[in-house]
Amino acid sequence: MSLLTAEITGCIGQALAPVRFQVNRQDIRKYAVATGQRQARFLAGDEAPLMFLFSVLMPVLPLDHLREDGHCPDSPLLPELPLKRILAGGSRYEVNRRIYPGDVLVCRQTLVDIHEKQGAEGPLIFLVFENRFENEAGEPLVTEYLTRIAR
Repeated sequence: MSLLTAEITGCIGQALAPVRFQVNRQDIRKYAVATGQRQARFLAGDEAPLMFLFSVLMPVLPLDHLREDGHCPDSPLLPELPLKRILAGGSRYEVNRRIYPGDVLVCRQTLVDIHEKQGAEGPLIFLVFENRFENEAGEPLVTEYLTRIAR
């Protein structure tokens, strides 16, 4: 018997409002230092490391708005599930172009898939989110397919 109801699978295709932001050299440099980058192009802020983009999606919240484990609340796209423990399931990236200071980007986050599998210790629900970073003309620059697993 499946744990996935029509209400849960009906969430496939839902998206958050696009987030627009401009990449600047100083933010790239701060990120590079904070994450221990060693390549001169990152430390000088001439180019953004790939993971820089995903820090943009993380909200800056007061401590009392964080979950008990210290993490930010889950994406509003995450539906109410019968399995409550949400784990990271990995990411896959498609990179069409590097990101440079001055780029104006738009990120579109969409829930693109929900499916169930039987694991060794019971059922698992897989949720796949697409984080698509485009320029203002709509050309894809970087797309992440982020998998979350509920168990």
